[in-house]
Amino acid sequence: MSTEPRWLAPREDRAWRTFVHAHHQLGVRLQRHLLQDSGLTEADYEILAVLSEYPTGRIPAQELCGLLVWEKSRLSHQVRRMQERGLITREPNPADARSTLICLLPAGRHAIVEAAPQHVHNVRNHFIDLLTPDELDTLIAVNERILRRLDEEPARDDGTLAD
Repeated sequence: MSTEPRWLAPREDRAWRTFVHAHHQLGVRLQRHLLQDSGLTEADYEILAVLSEYPTGRIPAQELCGLLVWEKSRLSHQVRRMQERGLITREPNPADARSTLICLLPAGRHAIVEAAPQHVHNVRNHFIDLLTPDELDTLIAVNERILRRLDEEPARDDGTLAD
């Protein structure tokens, strides 16, 4: 078995680098717009969006971590900051005394309702509307294939790949 790496060909290198650069630049631009337009950070928006999709506006913290693919400590710090701003709160979980519910407050619901239309406009303007329907279908297929491959390689609890 050869130990020589399979270096990227120029076309492969260009595809990889443009993907990484576009992903980064798009994220930065959308985050900047979101903060300027609504005062919400990307993390605020992610949590508020998930909570607003639940009829009760409540979700166990552990489930929220799983949906966001965040570490428990990151969620805890973000929830604390959002609590201080009156957007969400924590409540004991009546179904499981060992867990906490993250709950959307009226100010949080108002914030996401106000922020979402402009955020969606920016996503359309900087991403969706630049692609044809066929390109969108291709992008979906490619990203789903990448996600399936990543799911096949489970990470350890410490974040490293399993052997």
